[in-house]
Amino acid sequence: MDKKVVLIQDDEQILELMDHILTNEGYDVTPSLTTEPIEEIEEIDPDVVIVDEYIKGDKRGTEVIEELKSDSATEEVSAVLTSTSSDVAQKAEECKADDFIKKPFEIDHLLDVVKKNV
Repeated sequence: MDKKVVLIQDDEQILELMDHILTNEGYDVTPSLTTEPIEEIEEIDPDVVIVDEYIKGDKRGTEVIEELKSDSATEEVSAVLTSTSSDVAQKAEECKADDFIKKPFEIDHLLDVVKKNV
């Protein structure tokens, strides 16, 4: 069975690129420019959630991850924060993310982080 990835990014081109890369690697990807998939997280049942810090809507990626990690139904789902911010590692640690990807990223690094967290 394919590993499931929920992918939430603020930039459509980055979203399409990451979706394409992960799909080609055999992952079942749910891509979105909004946090809508988070509302269906239990139905989707992903192995990993990748969230950009600066997503469209009212919340930051760190807030989405904090909520996932503080809910007993979703606390076991791996969460990865992505950002162009120079302090993405600190932000990831503060929101209890399992990992982070600094943008711009290398394809091999993206795949390594996902493989490590599924």
